[in-house]
Amino acid sequence: MKRVAAVDLGASSGRVMLGEVGPGVLELRELNRFWNGPVRVRGTLHWDVLHLYRSVLDGLQLAGPLDSIGIDSWAVDYGLLDQAGRLLGNPVHYRDSRTDGVMAEVVTRVPAADLYAVTGLQQLPFNTIYQLVADGTVRAADTFLMIPDLLAYWLTGEIGVERTNASTTQLYDVSARDWSEELIARLGLPRRVFPAVREPGDVIGDVLPDETGLAAGVPVIAVGSHDTASAVVAVPASGERFAYISSGTWSLVGLELDAPVLTDEAREANFTNEGGVDGRIRFLRNVMGLWILQECQRVWGDDLDDLLRAAAEAPPFAVLIDPDAPEFLAPGNMPERLGAHCVRTGQEPPRTRGAAVRCILESLALAYRRTLRAAQTIADRDVDVLHVIGGGSRNELLCQLTADACGVPVLAGPVEASALGNVLVQARALGEPLPDLDAMRALVRSTHSLRRYDPQGKPADWDAAESRVFGTR
Repeated sequence: MKRVAAVDLGASSGRVMLGEVGPGVLELRELNRFWNGPVRVRGTLHWDVLHLYRSVLDGLQLAGPLDSIGIDSWAVDYGLLDQAGRLLGNPVHYRDSRTDGVMAEVVTRVPAADLYAVTGLQQLPFNTIYQLVADGTVRAADTFLMIPDLLAYWLTGEIGVERTNASTTQLYDVSARDWSEELIARLGLPRRVFPAVREPGDVIGDVLPDETGLAAGVPVIAVGSHDTASAVVAVPASGERFAYISSGTWSLVGLELDAPVLTDEAREANFTNEGGVDGRIRFLRNVMGLWILQECQRVWGDDLDDLLRAAAEAPPFAVLIDPDAPEFLAPGNMPERLGAHCVRTGQEPPRTRGAAVRCILESLALAYRRTLRAAQTIADRDVDVLHVIGGGSRNELLCQLTADACGVPVLAGPVEASALGNVLVQARALGEPLPDLDAMRALVRSTHSLRRYDPQGKPADWDAAESRVFGTR
């Protein structure tokens, strides 16, 4: 039996999970769950990365004897080190406004078609490439590390960047599977700061007991350090004809492919080709996800279950929004923004909180439908089932609306998919007989319960709703 710790950091909370893996066994136990969120200091939105590191250490110290540790987190954000290995400043949050207008500036120097041909990445204003162009400290830095790699460096003293997260920077050549020397040079970024790329399953190094207070001799293993890459490992699929939604603060909606799709059609539809475990490609599009609901709930202070019950009773399709509209990106008074968006689009704002939640969830389901249909067309891949993993798999109303909108069965679960994928990659690196993703997913299926949602209602109603929001049928 392998006994490993999965450090799984999401954009609103983090957790340290104890995983046990053996023949027919895949179990998780939560050791420490802690807050993660933005901290505004003098106009800049930061991550409190030292709080995260302290909370990770607290969790690891509760674990007892371990065979290894793995770390995954959200994408795009980073820390910069000086020549002595000291952090130059608290990492800036991707929702900070410093990248406003930077994407437009960059594409005048490197056209969007050139960027996509190399990186295959969705154009998002907070991508690492735009953060680095806006970051004046990068030229004074010695080392660039993504968030999981920064924590691994503090644990082990070893420097490197894991591949699946490197692939989210828009500075990574998705075909050559390494940093793009051409893009780094064209943007005038210092090549020296970008360290060697690691593979999921590589041993990074042993923990430093004097620094961490942890037992000597425990290795830190690179996993799919982008949390979605780890989550997709734990999609309990059999065969290839599946799609997935990694549902949380963000929703990552897509397919698993063997090779990137770098066509003009994929670029114009704003699909991304991110690296996955075992060389797979996560062909997907980011949808705003449960962030809008989370921010509304924060302002209202209501219990989520009460809000969802009220939403289930609210009239369908009364009000609809585009959840990816830019006004929903930053933290703030989301109910007020929701109302303003409705007025701007010629709709009466929701009169009740239940109606507002119904609006958010139906609009997300429509965005999923639109994304899934485009992915199938562009990648020439039919889908028989849609797996919803992550925290959103517990939202029964959203799962049912997603099945209705997409017209395929939804299988919901597991909730802690990122932690499970993290654990599975560690277990394989330690010698557990899990030779490929099929074997890993078979173990997930045999050890975790899933809930099935079959499509209900009239497809024509969803056709009409999509036309209202996106102007397409």
